Amino acid sequence: MRISKPLLRSGPTAAAAAALTLTLAGPAAAAGISVSTTGSTVSVVTSACSRIDGHWGTASLLSSGQTSPSQGRQVALSGTAAGQSAAWSNVGSGTYTVVVVCADGSTAGTQAVVVSPVSGPSVTPTASPTLGVMGGVGGGSTDYGTVTLVGGGALVATGLLATAWHLRRRNRAGRS
Repeated sequence: MRISKPLLRSGPTAAAAAALTLTLAGPAAAAGISVSTTGSTVSVVTSACSRIDGHWGTASLLSSGQTSPSQGRQVALSGTAAGQSAAWSNVGSGTYTVVVVCADGSTAGTQAVVVSPVSGPSVTPTASPTLGVMGGVGGGSTDYGTVTLVGGGALVATGLLATAWHLRRRNRAGRS
């Protein structure tokens, strides 16, 4: 009697088909835009556009009621082949749509963004420490020397040994 194993035979074929699909979809999967807001500034980043005649394309910020990229606030994309970006400052609170149109006329992507009102007193930035808080073994803000670390390790080891000795002795007393 012969037992057929169709899954083993089709496995390499399925793997090759999946690899081919991912290879062909690679550039399409990388297309798109990423929109972010910081206070009243909206920015967009993409890597989907190609440079044509020295231009990458345009990005448009559309408010509600605007349907065409030419109706919104347009900004030229700037950057390199690895990534292009654009930004708008002093954007009022509300819901907006960002549309990126490449120089070849194709749309790289469209994404909605909500700009929240900025409230509270203005804060003046201050200088921050260069290293920040050090975390991990050895303390939160001090770099201890080797002697201190070895001494601490010895105390921990002594505590573990004393605990094991005490528990072992206590178990012996209950057996008699």
